[in-house]
Amino acid sequence: MRKQERRAWICLVLAMVLIVGTGIFGYRFVKDGGKWASFYGNTQIFTDGYINRGTVTDRNGEELLTATPEGMAYSPDWATRVATVHAVGDPGGNIPAGAISVFRSQLIGYDLVNGTYDTTANGKKVALTIDANANREAYYALDGRTGCVGVYNWKTGEIVCMVSTPAFDPQDYIYDDEEDEDDGYAEEDEEEESIYFNNFLDGTMAPGSTFKLVTSAAVIDTMPDRDQFEFDCDGINQFGSSEDTQLVCVSPHGTVDFRGALAKSCNGAFGALTRDVGAATMREYTEKAGLTESVDVNGVLTAEGSFDFPDDNDVRLSWAGIGQAGDLVNPCAMMVYMGAIANGGTPVQPSLFKSATFIKEISGGKSLGRYIEKDTADELKSMMKNNVVETYGEENFYGMDMYAKSGTAENGSDTPDAWFVGFTGDENAPYAFVVWVKNGGYGSEVAAPIAARVINAIGPDYSDEE
Repeated sequence: MRKQERRAWICLVLAMVLIVGTGIFGYRFVKDGGKWASFYGNTQIFTDGYINRGTVTDRNGEELLTATPEGMAYSPDWATRVATVHAVGDPGGNIPAGAISVFRSQLIGYDLVNGTYDTTANGKKVALTIDANANREAYYALDGRTGCVGVYNWKTGEIVCMVSTPAFDPQDYIYDDEEDEDDGYAEEDEEEESIYFNNFLDGTMAPGSTFKLVTSAAVIDTMPDRDQFEFDCDGINQFGSSEDTQLVCVSPHGTVDFRGALAKSCNGAFGALTRDVGAATMREYTEKAGLTESVDVNGVLTAEGSFDFPDDNDVRLSWAGIGQAGDLVNPCAMMVYMGAIANGGTPVQPSLFKSATFIKEISGGKSLGRYIEKDTADELKSMMKNNVVETYGEENFYGMDMYAKSGTAENGSDTPDAWFVGFTGDENAPYAFVVWVKNGGYGSEVAAPIAARVINAIGPDYSDEE
């Protein structure tokens, strides 16, 4: 009798293990089946190591890549290939965030019922959110300099432009029997490794004065007397007894209030505001702005930003509050923060996969939660419009309803990095953007024209012709 009981219990335990195991397998199958089926060893969907089915297009249906058993073919236009390579990907998979890698299961036409079975063996079309024409304009505007341009719809989350330089022509890396038969790639110099690096998703760099928008949010929320704030800037702003306690501006700004300090990007004023706000509050608002965490773009995580706001060092705290010292920001995260300001404090998640429907256009994309209070976002928006009117010139952004902040970030070299971030308030073209140019110089002179050129290529006709 006891033996029968033990056997019954053993059978029961085995049955439970089987049920739990089947459940786990079923969950993994649903969740990861596409990855399993699209493994590189599957000769049904890979030829000589390259995917052999599927088509990648831009948001307007322009074909960027077509894969067949006979080989892979990118766009016949050189500029399109180079400008979209970080979004589409390269044959060898050196760009992990490219569509070839991220949307591989969609390209091969995988589904839970049929797996990779496809009677036509043509695969499926994957439409990206990017606008190929805008990417071309961004690439040309960067003009051979290292940098990146990112633009996304702050209502739907669709990334309409993502360009990182230096880039390369992926067509040159297609397998050729006359080249290296071991891996199908032409020989590369070690110096060219950076061509695979996506500055927009993977980079972190000093944000310069663009970070003053985060400091401004902290000031708006914690300094009720901010409208009475005044600062006398003589160009070399001394706040201590030593030469180290200086915040240097490009030129003397005279007496500035809070709004004027942002419009003129006065380092001395914002150093004083940072010290008044304090290190703990600066840490809090930087985290609330989403700048210390990764942004999820279709399962690809961006680099995390890093910041240091010391409690016991007013010099470093002051420099950190104006986007220098140890501040490092990811461009995509900064773009999303711009989207938060534009969208009343709650940004939407960015995406490279074209899935927006009419309902999504109205209701908006997936919310990332509240970054800043609506009233704070509205005041920041007003100050950013004032920047354009007073400093950058609305005539340089004709018809765009532009809200922006420039940045000139010291990077240890003789020439600083140029930044321009912001968004358009046009309901028919709601775009948040980020432009970064390594060793570019002044943001308002170098990065701002790039932003205007790219937004003009995406949005309605902003021509000033009557």
